[in-house]
Amino acid sequence: MEKCKGKDEAIENFRFTGKLVSHCIYGSGHINDTFLLTFEDGQGRQSKKILQRMNKDIFARPVELMDNIVNVTTYLRERILENGGDPDRETLNVIPALDGKPYYVDSEGEYWRAYQFIVGASCYDQVEKPEDFYQSAVSFGNFQKLLADFPADTLHETIPGFHDTAARFAALKRAVEKDICGRAASVKEEIAFAYAHEGLGDILGVQELPLRVTHNDTKLNNIMIDDATGKGICVIDLDTVMPGLAVNDFGDSIRFGASTAVEDETDLSKVHCDMDLFEIYTKGFIEGCKGSLTAKELEMLPMGAKVMTFECGIRFLADYLEGDHYFKIHREGQNLDRCRTQFRLVEDMEKKWDIMREIVRKYS
Repeated sequence: MEKCKGKDEAIENFRFTGKLVSHCIYGSGHINDTFLLTFEDGQGRQSKKILQRMNKDIFARPVELMDNIVNVTTYLRERILENGGDPDRETLNVIPALDGKPYYVDSEGEYWRAYQFIVGASCYDQVEKPEDFYQSAVSFGNFQKLLADFPADTLHETIPGFHDTAARFAALKRAVEKDICGRAASVKEEIAFAYAHEGLGDILGVQELPLRVTHNDTKLNNIMIDDATGKGICVIDLDTVMPGLAVNDFGDSIRFGASTAVEDETDLSKVHCDMDLFEIYTKGFIEGCKGSLTAKELEMLPMGAKVMTFECGIRFLADYLEGDHYFKIHREGQNLDRCRTQFRLVEDMEKKWDIMREIVRKYS
């Protein structure tokens, strides 16, 4: 992506100030095209901005997506100011286009957006030390706390049914029945495991869980960590911010961050849900929420982890059966291996269920 069509046109159509002195590809994201722009004013002082071309293949409703981001970040700025914080560093700040909109549509119909660059902070793709995982938990918990009174039902559902586990299970059943690649016979054990756990698809829906503003991509690399203090300061990548359940955000973090193995590990003996990491994250998340979760939400945190892991597993399995058309693969059978690690994590959580519940009670 050395060149990106429309970039120069987009730069000319946002409310940037100063002279552009440099621009380069930035970050490790795989969905949007991201650039770091450096501007200089008349006194030689530099400022940095982020410019992104949004991926319309993934996010088919960019206007609604940006409406969500603007509404949430505007609300966050107000709460951060009330708390005596620094809204320029503790939330994303959208830079409007020349026409005042929070996005620009170039001559090719591509959608662009711009943010203030958060200085003195970094993102990490991997947990380098337990403190990093803890800081991500506190940050995502604080995100819930700050948005606890935001009317979640006013947000657009930019990806309908994103965490509708029952619908995901129905999609798996269709994939099994159609078996378009002739793979079902070779994965009978995985299909049987999924079918035996079908009840997980409805279990969160029948609980009295409030609708929340949820991030829906709660990985470590979506937290900015202060370079000087090592503290998590800002939640970023708000593309999937939608109405949802707080336990799903918690659960996805556990699914990915508390596993002892990579997502496509072929040696399942290496795959476990690490209870030390589970405790570190649980402690940080509940501390960050600062009492904003209901008793039922706290009780259902372990179930959130189990459901999100199962949901991811059945999505990988369905994609494998359908010919690997959604999740990118770099080798044959990679989606099947991904499915197997998720199902192994579900099994391990079931073995450690009492421990998980006790850890949650400890910090509730």
